[in-house]
Amino acid sequence: MTSSPTPPPVPSDAPGGGRGPLRGLRARGRDEAHRTASPLELFFDLCFVVAVAQAGVQLVHSVAEGHAGQGILDYAMVFFALWWAWMNFTWFASAYDNDDVLYRVVTLVQIAGVLVLAAGVSRAFEEHEYLVVWLGYVIMRVALAAQWLRAARSAEGPERTTALRYAGGVLACQVGWLGLLLLPSGARPWWFLVMALLEMCVPPFAEREHTTSWHPRHIAERYGLFTIIVLGETIAAATIAVKSGIDENDALGELLPIAAGGLLVVFAAWWIYFVVPVHGHLRSNRQAFLWGYGHYLVFASAAAIGAGLEVAVEQTVGKAHISTLAASAAVTLPTALYLLSVWGLHARHFKRGITQQLVLPTTALLVICCTFLGHWAVFAAGVVCALSVAAGEALATRPAARESGPAAQTG
Repeated sequence: MTSSPTPPPVPSDAPGGGRGPLRGLRARGRDEAHRTASPLELFFDLCFVVAVAQAGVQLVHSVAEGHAGQGILDYAMVFFALWWAWMNFTWFASAYDNDDVLYRVVTLVQIAGVLVLAAGVSRAFEEHEYLVVWLGYVIMRVALAAQWLRAARSAEGPERTTALRYAGGVLACQVGWLGLLLLPSGARPWWFLVMALLEMCVPPFAEREHTTSWHPRHIAERYGLFTIIVLGETIAAATIAVKSGIDENDALGELLPIAAGGLLVVFAAWWIYFVVPVHGHLRSNRQAFLWGYGHYLVFASAAAIGAGLEVAVEQTVGKAHISTLAASAAVTLPTALYLLSVWGLHARHFKRGITQQLVLPTTALLVICCTFLGHWAVFAAGVVCALSVAAGEALATRPAARESGPAAQTG
């Protein structure tokens, strides 16, 4: 990944410049003081959660039936398709959203592709049939390539070259994904790995000579909003599972520790993610792209926590054909992965001293140890996460107190 100079700001009094239902799709400026997510972007995210929920449901079924290995592999493949399509749109919109009629229509076409993909998730898990998933991906990616071609039409020089490279890379990779339909099932995971790597090479290749004018605050907000949506889906899935267990098995006493522990985990996950202003860290393509790529683990693990809570509930009421240890691991392992991912991506950049740096890695290790506590594993993991938040806040306020002390004495 290489870093290129920040493009000069493009001042404008409206997205994309100009007026009317159709405008040139020109780069937005990084000088926009109040760049925020648009209603269309929020709608886009909401529709994506439908597909994320479908992937979570299928992961629950696979793990509960004792096929955790295959289920995790299928989940990783499907979630990559969802996350990568979302990320491509997000970064494009940050640089080029002019909110005219054509832009809105093409974005709605991308949303339709998301819903088609979601309809094929169950067949991808159960029958390893990727035709519907591939068709949904075609709709999304062709629409995205059209947006890049439109941007190229309004640009010139290195910026036009970058837009054309993006369009060509997106379409070429889409052809490559045909391998999931044509290759034998045993070769598909390896082909998926090759294609995933090729997909992630497109942005650094496209932006070698010109950096698109993505907005740091806008990107940070978009990722934060999607994190909130995924965590909300986790709470919704766990709540439905607990309600079902109570209604069908009258197991309130057994399910209450899981519900309480799950809430503590999700609340701590939200707190830990949003405790630092990460937009200040996104200063170049190298930093921003690696941060953005790393969110595959953040989003996937956050969604998997909800699936794990459902598995824990099903195992408690006797529906899952797995051990208590396996059901506990379905919650603790994605929780630990989430903690380590958030720490590695941005929390560590805002920590002072070794003690603060060790809080989240130590918490992740303790959460894994909770796996062996039987039916109390989820509750214990929640308590550990809550204590981690308290420890982090106490350590963060200590330097501030020391700095304000001498100032107060001299004031």
